[in-house]
Order: sequence, then C-alpha cells, then structure tokens
Amino acid sequence: MPTYAIAQINPIIGDFAGNVSLCVQAAQQARAQGADVVLFPEMCITGYPARDLLYDDSFVAASLAAVDDLAKQCAEGVALVVGSVWRAEGAGKPSHPHLHNAALLLQAGEVRCVAQKRLLPTYNVYLEERWFVPGKTSAVFELAGETVGALICEDLWDEGYGESPGMELVKQGATTLLCLSATPFRLGVANERVHHARRLGCRLLYCNSVGSQDELIFDGNSFVMEADGHISCQLPAFAPSVQCALPQPVPTPANEIVQIRQALQYGIADFFAKNQLKHAFLGLSGGIDSAVVAVLAKEALGSANVTALAMPSRYTDPRSTSNALQLAKNLGIACEVVEIDPVQRAMEKLLPDLVTVGTTAENIQARVRMVILMAYVNAQGGVLLNTSNKTELSLGYGTLYGDLAGALSPLGDLTKLQVQALAREINRTDEVIPPFILTRPPSAELRPEQVDPFDYEQVAPYLEDLVQSGKTNAILHQSEHKRKQFGIILRVSRLAFGSGRLLPISKKSA
Repeated sequence: MPTYAIAQINPIIGDFAGNVSLCVQAAQQARAQGADVVLFPEMCITGYPARDLLYDDSFVAASLAAVDDLAKQCAEGVALVVGSVWRAEGAGKPSHPHLHNAALLLQAGEVRCVAQKRLLPTYNVYLEERWFVPGKTSAVFELAGETVGALICEDLWDEGYGESPGMELVKQGATTLLCLSATPFRLGVANERVHHARRLGCRLLYCNSVGSQDELIFDGNSFVMEADGHISCQLPAFAPSVQCALPQPVPTPANEIVQIRQALQYGIADFFAKNQLKHAFLGLSGGIDSAVVAVLAKEALGSANVTALAMPSRYTDPRSTSNALQLAKNLGIACEVVEIDPVQRAMEKLLPDLVTVGTTAENIQARVRMVILMAYVNAQGGVLLNTSNKTELSLGYGTLYGDLAGALSPLGDLTKLQVQALAREINRTDEVIPPFILTRPPSAELRPEQVDPFDYEQVAPYLEDLVQSGKTNAILHQSEHKRKQFGIILRVSRLAFGSGRLLPISKKSA
C-alpha cells in the first residue's frame, strides 16, 4: 500500500509558474516525509474559481502546459494527483469552453490517468455548468498495488443527485478514495464534509484548498477518514500544510465565533497579498462595527499597515472620538482626527435649500467622510475597508457613496449580533475595545441624540433567516440597488450578499 501525503496549498488564479512551484515544493516535502503519493486540491494548477477566464483559450493552453511542466519536474519523485482543466473529447458549442474539471495522476513524467468531475454544482456561488462538461464515468487506477478512486468536490456531495460517483468507485474495487476539493469556508461546513465522507464506508483522503479568492475563503481543514468512519489525521485551518496521512491526534474544532475571526483575518490578509496591496484605511467612528474591523485589519496586516480616521461632526459625542483614539492606541495603529464640520458648513452654504435638514443633510456627512477617506487612499496608496454589517445591508441602512464605500467588506456577511459576539470574543482575554464602544446604543450620530431605530435582537435574525432561505421582502428589495454597488463581501455563511445571491432590482414588489 502506498504512503499518501496531503498538500493543502494556496494557489493564485492564473499564476501557472507559481502554482507549479507550490506543487513541486510540496512534493519535495512529502517525499522527505516518506510519501509515495501526494494529493492536491481541486483546480490547483489554474486556481479556483477561474470563472470566465476559462473562455480564454490562451488561459486553458497555459494551464495544460503547466501540467506538462509539473509532470516533468516531478518525474523522478513521488506520484502527484492534481486538479486542473482538461479538454473534453468531441466538438463543443462555440460559446462553451468544452472542458472538464479534472483530477490528473502525474507519474514518471507524464499524465497517467484523468478522472473527470461528474457532478457540476450550479447553485449559490457555483456555476460550473457554465464552463465545464460533466464526466461520464468514474475512474479507478492502480498505485503501488492498491486500487484507488478519485473524486472531485461535488462528486462527494452527491445527496439529492440520484447517483453516487463515490459508491461506483467502491463497487469497482477502490479501497482508498482521493477527494480533491476547493470548498470555501462557511459555518458548519466542516461537519458537512465529514458527513458526506462517512457515508461511503471507505478510507478517504480529503484535500481542500486554502487561501481567499475575492469573496471566497478556503479554509483547508483537509483530513483522512478511515473506513470505520473515524478521522485519523486533520490538517490545520487557514494555513498551507503538507502532511503524511498517518494517524495523529485530531485537534478540537474552535467555536463558531473564533472560526469567523480566523476566517476574516485570513481573508483580509490573503486578499491584500494576492492583489499586492499593503495598506488598509478605515473610518473609526467610535462604534462597534468599525472597532471590530480595525482589530481584524491589525491582526491580518500588522499595525504599521493600518490607518484609521476619526471624522467627528457637530453631532458626534466627544467620547466617540476619544474612545476611537484609545482603541487605535491599544492596537498600535495610526489614527488621525479630521473634523468634517467646515466642509459640512460649506455644503450648507452652497446648497442651502437641500442639505440643512433631513436625510439629505445626514447623507452629506457620510459622503464627506468618504471623500476624506478616499483622499488618503489615493494619496498614500492602499484600500478602503468598509465597516457595514449584514443586518445594515439587509435594511438598506447606509449611504451610497458614503459609508457603503470601500473595496473590501469584512463584516458584510455578519449580522449585528454576530459583530457584537465577535467584539466580546476580542475582549475575552484583554480589554482591546474600550467598554464605551461595547455598551453604547448603536448610532450613526448624524443628528442630535440619534440612535439606530431598530431592535437588532429581533430584526437581525429575522432578516438573516429570509436571506438564508433565498427569500426577499419589501425591506430587502428596496435596498437591492445599494448592494449591487457594494464592495467584495468576505463570505462566512451559507448564503451571503454577492455572487451567490442574484436578485433583480426591477421587479414588482409584493
């Protein structure tokens, strides 16, 4: 029986030379650990999801050339099972790439076997039928005297499809199943993976990708499940790792709020790394949402790479600014105070009949703050982090081109209650966030004595239940146009605003 290793790596879409290099390095590490075969994630040569780059034939050709390059570089070493695209046989439609999502066995300098993904997900953030054609048969192959079967991600999650690629492999004599995956993090996903693996009653090695890709955060957490259903080996969460599939103690999973914190830290850090960005800017209002974003940014990027701006108006409680400065001091991040009242008064003089009272006057303040923030971003380079949460986005409680601005949204998939829980977790061992920020009534401070007009204990779970069930209502619909113009939301729930939730703006309201 061969000795297997699992290599959960962090590929970059389109970085073929870099992805091949990651595979070569992992193969060398695995060989040093005594492995004969190394299992890699789904589509690790191209990066996942490549989406409409797969319509570019030069991209496909480069990925196939990268496979050949990898096979040659590892010709004398371990066997590799890697994920990449593969051209489907026969003529496809002119508008369709006619490709397979494939698992490739590389051995002795060549592609020895191709296993095609059979079940193509077309729901939520997945649109694989747009780019791939399904495989027709399951593939088994011999490795050092053992019959092995390869599955690709959704092939394991076959409940509801009426067919089981995994069971077909077992019936064909496979004694070990290798599952290549690029399944993004969401709360509860680890338990779902284990459930599907256990149903097959066969030894299974599950290799999941790590890293972030736009809104998706891949958490790794690869594992080995023995035929009796127990997990004998577990790779770490949110970190690249190469490990032989040998029995070892399995760590206790972190609680959900800690998982969210880890996921968002990793998502911010990898987004910045893959886009060659260094500095983050954010508005620090003295409220809980911006406080949590500041903590996450500092943890992801380091204190020197985060700048906060406190931008008080005539309505801002002085304690908001003083506590924002105290938080910045606790984190070691830069924080500058820019008074917006002079600009607000200039706007009132310029447009006296429009901006003196009501919503227009409130929105002017939010937009002035974004002008200031973007001036810092443009002058110093970097990215503006948005500080809105999912409940606010559901309610439409935000100003377009104001506090809804920002390229990346760390909290856009967290309800207000989850943000509060995350703040408590941050302060569990040390008082990082000042108590005033944790206990004050939520307020945008856009008029005298303003507080948010919502009972978040009631409205947050109600709206989140609607979103998770794929439903909408008048409240959600009226702000759909705002979310269409929103930044990238890091996804931690089953269904987030973004590419997984595509509702029309123009429709008849209920």
